[in-house]
Amino acid sequence: MEIAIIASDMKKELMTQFCIAYCGVLSKHNLCATSITAKYISEATGLKIEKLLAGEQGGEQQITSRVAYNEIDMLLYFRDTRPGRGSSEIENELMRTCDLNNIPVATNIATAEVLIMALDRGDLDWREIVNPRSAINRKTY
Repeated sequence: MEIAIIASDMKKELMTQFCIAYCGVLSKHNLCATSITAKYISEATGLKIEKLLAGEQGGEQQITSRVAYNEIDMLLYFRDTRPGRGSSEIENELMRTCDLNNIPVATNIATAEVLIMALDRGDLDWREIVNPRSAINRKTY
């Protein structure tokens, strides 16, 4: 599975701790993350993560594009939830694109744990059929 990871500045430590806790599950999948988040996670866990641009430099748009092409199977996006900080247009577009393409999204640690456990059980294997980059679709017969 292709898993995209984004964490707002206020949530990077939480995302890193989450990835440490579920390193065993995440190591079985392809990961990509916005630049600084990828750096934090890879240094803490040793996981191989494709580094995209930083969020404010276009990393969120890169993930949105991959979602639109069904190249992402799951999004872990720990967002800044402080009062007075509304969602940006880029954030809204990413969420809308995930909704349009039936991409499971976790925006908090509780939902992320549910998705990771489902991933580990095989509950999300249906994504292998939809994703053109999946192992099934890359096989040549």
